[in-house]
Amino acid sequence: MSQKPHGLAERMERHQVAVYLAALAVGAVLGWTAPDAGPGLEHAINPVLGALLYVTFLQVPAAELVRSLRDGRFLSAAMGVNFLVVPLLVAAVFMFLPADPAVRLGVLLVLLCPCVDYVIVFTGLAGGSGRRLLAATPLLLAAQMVLLPGFLFLFMGSDLADIVDAGPFLEAFLFLIVIPLALAWATQAWAAHRPVGQRVSDGATVTMVPLMAATLLIVVASQVPKLDGGLTEVAGVVPFYVLFLAAMPFAGRAAARLCRLDAPATRAIVFTGATRNSLVVLPLALALPDELAVAAVVVVTQTLVEVLGMVAYVRLVPRLVPADNQPHQSGGAGKSHGPDAGKPAPF
Repeated sequence: MSQKPHGLAERMERHQVAVYLAALAVGAVLGWTAPDAGPGLEHAINPVLGALLYVTFLQVPAAELVRSLRDGRFLSAAMGVNFLVVPLLVAAVFMFLPADPAVRLGVLLVLLCPCVDYVIVFTGLAGGSGRRLLAATPLLLAAQMVLLPGFLFLFMGSDLADIVDAGPFLEAFLFLIVIPLALAWATQAWAAHRPVGQRVSDGATVTMVPLMAATLLIVVASQVPKLDGGLTEVAGVVPFYVLFLAAMPFAGRAAARLCRLDAPATRAIVFTGATRNSLVVLPLALALPDELAVAAVVVVTQTLVEVLGMVAYVRLVPRLVPADNQPHQSGGAGKSHGPDAGKPAPF
């Protein structure tokens, strides 16, 4: 019999979306009132994000990650919607973006990269197959690392070769995917053979909501002071982010139908197409030269818009993609933070 966490952890799980919104608000207030703390908080982004991804990977057995590579229809839909449909949509609106190269670069960095972290949480809250999506995240991240330089070249030309350094990409892959994934697999092996390992695994899983909240708070608090006089330029990209969120549910559903996926998998495709990799690409934006510093704020702005959009998605996607007659869910029963959480959780 599985045990549910009690006390504060259980309340945070039940109201995790409200917790995330509160974290964003606190981060914004902290950024405005204590701007000198920004540089220090910036150094904390990668460690807290790495911890979050470790806990995320911990929830899917290593064997299931291997099996996911044989899930051809789901992977085809996920790859198609992220690396064919999304670039085409971005290309359609690119000429209407603000002319500032830093703003355009920030938009490209964030919109061309699919999310690999909190998308699992929101997919589960909407009754989607977060477990299948989680198993595909290493492939999604590897693909975006390979394809992003080419996309940037197509959109902004060869001058970016001297501006965008490949080093941060490799560092992000090592510290945000390879190490957390290896530690998660090691913890799973420990838990399979030792009771203390199982207790450590269970305890780590309970920390997902606080880690997600801490990540959002730190990111926003560290980047708000950089707005300065660039608020107008940054605000100019908000309508494009909203348009993106409005269009992607229909594009994701169409891709899933083309691949003949069931309802939970279709919901997962909708979420992977709509959610972007703002937290993981932020270190890349932070590594840009000073004259392109506003790109990082443009990335963070997408996070703010997206989290608000996910509140609506959790309610609307189950209506857009009604449940199948037969159950398809497995795992994660009773835990709203799990990869397949089932029914939408209360806010």
